[in-house]
Amino acid sequence: MIERLRAWAQRHSDRGRYTPVGIAFHWVMAALVVLQLGWGWYMSVVPAGGGKLHAFEVHSAIGLPILFLGVLRAVWRMIIPGPINDADIPGWQSRIASATHVIFYFCFFALPISGWVMWSTVSAPGPLYLGGIMPWPQLPFDALAPQMQWWILDVAEDVHHVLIIVLVLLIPLHVAAALKHHFWDRHDVLRGMLPEIPDAEDPRGETTHKPREPRIPGETTPG
Repeated sequence: MIERLRAWAQRHSDRGRYTPVGIAFHWVMAALVVLQLGWGWYMSVVPAGGGKLHAFEVHSAIGLPILFLGVLRAVWRMIIPGPINDADIPGWQSRIASATHVIFYFCFFALPISGWVMWSTVSAPGPLYLGGIMPWPQLPFDALAPQMQWWILDVAEDVHHVLIIVLVLLIPLHVAAALKHHFWDRHDVLRGMLPEIPDAEDPRGETTHKPREPRIPGETTPG
């Protein structure tokens, strides 16, 4: 089974592309993370009461799938490595890219877990649901002394807030790096992570998309 998956993935990697599964993981998780950051800001301005509790419930319902998808994505990457792209050359940029991915994965795990910890230390906050549908257990902190529960809550809040700041700083840098590779370096990194749209049939038989060659200064366009 795994060998068949790898053979299927290799057909995409040979063209410098991620698999449709890898692309789906990337963009679905990106959308959930951005939604969580925006919703987290919204929660901060909601006054205390039933509305705020509901906002926290929605936040947890979105956060737990990020943890679940993060685990699945990590397993997928261990089984199916990503393609070798134009930007995968030895040097400081590759090292920064690798470190960025490690930090992202750490946030995918640590942010939902710290939120899970916070929810489990608050007195009777209500049930947890994965995606708002599947019941999710609370951590067994209710047997601890109140002082210990408050200490755990304080540490989890600090971790949560620090990692939010990390994401707020890292996401724009990640987007800027992707755009720089695509438009300035003309690398195939971004194209390989975008959903593939098959080219229209060409009477000359050219159905494979090729990156546009950079124009030579002073060169006139034919026609």
